[in-house]
Amino acid sequence: MNICLFGSARDDVPEVYITETETLGRAMARRGHAMVFGGGATGLMGAAARGMEALSGHIISVAPGFFQQPGVLVERPSEEIITPTMSRRKEVMIDRSDAFVAVPGGIGTLDELFEAFTLLSLEQHAKPVALFNVAGFFDGLLDWLQKLEREGFFLPGLLDRLGVFDSPEALLDYLEQA
Repeated sequence: MNICLFGSARDDVPEVYITETETLGRAMARRGHAMVFGGGATGLMGAAARGMEALSGHIISVAPGFFQQPGVLVERPSEEIITPTMSRRKEVMIDRSDAFVAVPGGIGTLDELFEAFTLLSLEQHAKPVALFNVAGFFDGLLDWLQKLEREGFFLPGLLDRLGVFDSPEALLDYLEQA
């Protein structure tokens, strides 16, 4: 399965996020999954890539051309796709993936997550979408999404289609069974 990982490219975040995301990368590789991601060599993207590389996992890097600078992108992905824009990058990542996982990240991560989740809600794909809720990172977001549901801003039951896990193994079980 091609699992798309959305996550931070920043290194100056709490170590638990980096450590747990690297563990997720290793678990994905151990189970024979490929990772589609934004190509970053740093932050949580880099951590997931290191986890995958440690077990010779298949890594598909999708990045816009302006990211082709020293130290920005992973050095030896299994496949590298260079796009003209960030928007095209997101389209390729979505098209090449069978499932989506967001790990802790900022506005770029949320943009990618919400694109995949919106397309799921609009029945433009039926691919599972999940959060790796390391150390409760997404708890505030989940509270807000529950408020949106309570107040009628999206269909009842939509949140039931967003998997939330704090364990790599449980997360991967969910994706494999979806």
